[in-house]
Amino acid sequence: MTAYGLLVSPSHNRVYAQAAADLVKAELSVFSERALGGRVEDIAETSIGGVPYVTFTADGLSETDVRLLSNLSSLYALFEIEDGGLLRPVPLAPLDVFGSDLLTIQKYSGKTNEYFTKLLLNVTALASDAPLDLIDGRPRVLDPMCGRGTTLNQAMMYGLDAAGIDIDRKDFDAYAAFIKTWLKNNRVKHQAQVANVRREKSVLGRRLHITLGASKERYKSGETMEITVVNADSLGAGQFFRPGSFDLIVTDAPYGVQHGSRPKGAQPGRNGRPELSRSPVELLSAAVPEWAGLLRTGGAIGISWNTFVGRRDELADILASSGLGVRDSDAYQGFRHRVDQAISRDLIVATKE
Repeated sequence: MTAYGLLVSPSHNRVYAQAAADLVKAELSVFSERALGGRVEDIAETSIGGVPYVTFTADGLSETDVRLLSNLSSLYALFEIEDGGLLRPVPLAPLDVFGSDLLTIQKYSGKTNEYFTKLLLNVTALASDAPLDLIDGRPRVLDPMCGRGTTLNQAMMYGLDAAGIDIDRKDFDAYAAFIKTWLKNNRVKHQAQVANVRREKSVLGRRLHITLGASKERYKSGETMEITVVNADSLGAGQFFRPGSFDLIVTDAPYGVQHGSRPKGAQPGRNGRPELSRSPVELLSAAVPEWAGLLRTGGAIGISWNTFVGRRDELADILASSGLGVRDSDAYQGFRHRVDQAISRDLIVATKE
């Protein structure tokens, strides 16, 4: 058995940094269970030279294993720990095809931490029936409550096709402005268009569609990615995307603090539009059946939420009632962490059976 030390990224914000090591340990457990044959053992937090590391043992990591582990959400560096405590760097091979500013440049109230978004995408992808597609395939990703596109940007970093839906016009406009400006400033070859989505002479929403290439050569050869965002109610997602057209559904549910979504059948508020629900349980009970229809058999859905406004067993029941099997092994039980005084965040993952 070979001992390894994982150095956690130092660029976390203060609150997330306090939970980062525990989250990496939980994420590493999922990687081991779902894609590494349970060969990662003895996961712990260890001080080496006065610096905290996440350490583990494994029976000879292959090139594919290292490619997979290179995408751990908070990984900064990986070392083999030799006899005498010497550290030998392990060359990493992350999937990233763009610079990190794609994820970090946007700053706004309510933004999901980009490290956690990456973690949620990772553990969801590994829960599917083809976990190694994360590095060897092209799983298609949907975020049905995409906000200003953190999940879409992470999928784009991985070179994946992604789609999103959001009901907030300001968020849609802000993401469209950001991503078009970012692509232009970074000289990424692309085409982008915003157009109304019409059916039977009615406007159902607006759609941003982007085709881009990770390089000029790939773009010219037709090796492109597609990013699609619809400004509409997520409860009508089936009007915009084909059944079974996504491998992964990844989303951050309303926290019940400054986030809100419209539940199915809500009564009009004072402005004549349905009032916002602060309950992820009410929203998800209406939305998950719609989302499940867009997921292929064997695909996976991952949802993060505020445990102060929704219990895990409630979300598990909602997922199960839509034909989704919840991953409830010990590896998936270690992700709960504090975000602030009003938010304790956890995640739940399920697969379409």
